[in-house]
Amino acid sequence: MNIQPLAPTAVLTRRRVLALGAGAGVAALLQPRAAWPQPAPLLAVESTTIEVNGKPAKVFAVKGPAGSGVMARQGDRLTGALLNASGIPLQMHWHGQVLAPPDQDRARPGGGELPSGGSDQVDFLLTPGTHWMHSHTLAEQQLLAAPLVTREADAGDVQDVVVMLHDFAFRSPEEILAELGGTDAHGGGHGAHAMGGAAPHAGHPMPGMGGQSMMDQGMGHQGMSMPGMGGMGGGMTGASGHAMGGMPMVHANDVAYDAFLANHRTLADPEVVQVEKGGRVRLRIINGGTATAFFISMPGLAPRCIAVDGSPCAPAPAAAFPLAQGQRIDLLVEIPAGGGAFPVLAQVEAAAPRTGIILATAGAAVSRVAETAGRPAGLLDLAFESTLSATSPLAARTPDRTFAVMLGEAPGYRWTINGRIHGEHQPFVVRQGERVEMTFMNPTAMTHPMHLHGHHFQVVGIGGRRVSGPVRDTVIVPPHAPVTIAFDAGQKGEWFLHCHHLYHMATGMMTVLQVT
Repeated sequence: MNIQPLAPTAVLTRRRVLALGAGAGVAALLQPRAAWPQPAPLLAVESTTIEVNGKPAKVFAVKGPAGSGVMARQGDRLTGALLNASGIPLQMHWHGQVLAPPDQDRARPGGGELPSGGSDQVDFLLTPGTHWMHSHTLAEQQLLAAPLVTREADAGDVQDVVVMLHDFAFRSPEEILAELGGTDAHGGGHGAHAMGGAAPHAGHPMPGMGGQSMMDQGMGHQGMSMPGMGGMGGGMTGASGHAMGGMPMVHANDVAYDAFLANHRTLADPEVVQVEKGGRVRLRIINGGTATAFFISMPGLAPRCIAVDGSPCAPAPAAAFPLAQGQRIDLLVEIPAGGGAFPVLAQVEAAAPRTGIILATAGAAVSRVAETAGRPAGLLDLAFESTLSATSPLAARTPDRTFAVMLGEAPGYRWTINGRIHGEHQPFVVRQGERVEMTFMNPTAMTHPMHLHGHHFQVVGIGGRRVSGPVRDTVIVPPHAPVTIAFDAGQKGEWFLHCHHLYHMATGMMTVLQVT
């Protein structure tokens, strides 16, 4: 099995696609376990330093033998050792992988944390599409994430360009959580890094508000929606979304970030990817942001969405494509025969800051792109979602089980599912093979990107209206807009269902789907 690692952006030209098909000149990253000289790891999680805004920043990296992340081909397996050289306990989640066994879904057989210096074996058939791997702890904020892309057998003669988005702060995630007034609900004895582990204190109520949120301190200007920009409301709101008059107001961006990154770089020094005149490019964009959603745009080009969360959909154009935390989008674009330089921009939801990369043909002049747009973006909603349809939808079937999933917020930056935090949760219990429908309802003031481990689901209801929507693993649930998903219960075991806003998950918005 011949696999090419990503370092950090995989660029597959027509010539390299042919080489991949012939199996020539490609690093053998994923091999049968016995082929690995021990103890050489398949993947190593390490501490590293990058430069952000001219300052050094200590972050984490997921490295293979030749770079960060993995570029595989359909039919390959992820087989080998995962080494934790990060200096902290590790829980790695293989996001979007439906064939990973439940006991490997969060890094290690048997669950729990992989100690620093330890290694585990992983072995599962990779799910085709644009997916990723990331820490299931607060360390995700420190860029502990990487692409895990499995190129589809029918991807065709296109150049693949992978773009990984991040929100970045020089502050630690523990400091950010304290600023928000929250407490890690999944401490597990290892501080905030152990979120999602076996928590000795799980099940006990969280303490009250530990301090004012960034929004309450008057630092939430990015969360103010602008009239006529697709958002709702306006004015200053607190972390709980209440305006001074006590009325709930929709907002975003409850964390103040120092920078936004695309492939670990800002627009002040963007990555420039060479493309071919008249060629076709498939942008595989991953939102690895922990608390930030983006709108993706490509001025001067006409991109079409051809897949979301690694699952193909009917081609859909848009001026700007919404992308919530944890979601992925594949955009197909044709480069003009005359060539040129074309920015791929990711603008922060409800704000003006943006990041991105540049696509440029040989010899094209590359101009600097401002890091701030001329006007704030709006708030994410379901307008674009309602235009999407899966190319391989679920077979029509009456659901065997239906569940209401109420998303909520309690004082103390305590985010809940059906009124409970993780540790106090009541699992959703289903039988393997059953058709399951879940309807998410969100009376809170923030949008929640809801992610289900170990499954892909189809969006079948938006705002109370039945639809034949896209197949995903992460769906946004805006305030006061019910969303219904359907799926067939997969492998037996326990699978997390949680909000992919890191600090909402950390403070409780996580439960379990138990497949028996």
